[in-house]
Amino acid sequence: MINLDIQKNLHGVNGNMNLDINLYISQGEFVCLYGENGSGKTSLLRILAGLEDAKANITINDAVWQDSNTKISVQKRNIGFVFQDYALFENMTVEENLLYVNKDIKLAHYLLQKTQILELRHRYPNKLSGGQKQRVSLCRAFMNKPKLLLMDEPLSALDINIRKKLQYEILALHKEFNTTTIMVSHDPSEIYKLASRVLVIHKGKLIKDGYPKDVLLNINKEERFTLEGEILDIKKSDVLYIAIVAISQQIIEVVISKEQSLNLNIGNIVSVSTKGFSPVIS
Repeated sequence: MINLDIQKNLHGVNGNMNLDINLYISQGEFVCLYGENGSGKTSLLRILAGLEDAKANITINDAVWQDSNTKISVQKRNIGFVFQDYALFENMTVEENLLYVNKDIKLAHYLLQKTQILELRHRYPNKLSGGQKQRVSLCRAFMNKPKLLLMDEPLSALDINIRKKLQYEILALHKEFNTTTIMVSHDPSEIYKLASRVLVIHKGKLIKDGYPKDVLLNINKEERFTLEGEILDIKKSDVLYIAIVAISQQIIEVVISKEQSLNLNIGNIVSVSTKGFSPVIS
């Protein structure tokens, strides 16, 4: 179990704010941190890892990692950290990257086999694709069988198909090693598939805490569902005004009013809501 009480003044793109988080996480939970950029999610991970200073009380399974008198080093915290940019040693092979953490070659080969890259163990990172690099990063994070796995948007730079495969591999390793996982993600579908609990952080404060379905399926009573997208173009067709909107991997046309066509701009992030009909899945 993890007990956290963290306070830190942050200076971000949105100005000064106070990160103030107090929560309890059970052993084996898969927790996703969700919220807008600059809300303090990555800082929370870095403070937990011991990579960033803060006023904090952190207790893991009754072991004090940090309080007013104590702050144990990163190396003694028994964590695994998976970064968005992989953070691999470019001068080491895949196998050497893993063995740098722990000399257990049997475990290294098991993890590489589990993530389907054992045959790449003698390659250097510059010879790997993005998905392969992230698999290596994930394997390396498990080399010490960590009590706590921290992941900062580990899949955001990958294409959708690779991302889906890695989601299942992450979840399988999380369950097999019975680790507690905390992951930052901005992808609701990813969070829904992986998380047992979602924490929504806004301006340094925890504003929602619950099961994915309760937090993410926040549906307005007058709307069937709402999707977020980016306006790619606005055009006029006869008497209609049409916005071209990118939503996830899809591009759709939405009829808008003349007033909306004057107020909306290309690049705006908008919510597209459906009303008055039942969606059909085929």
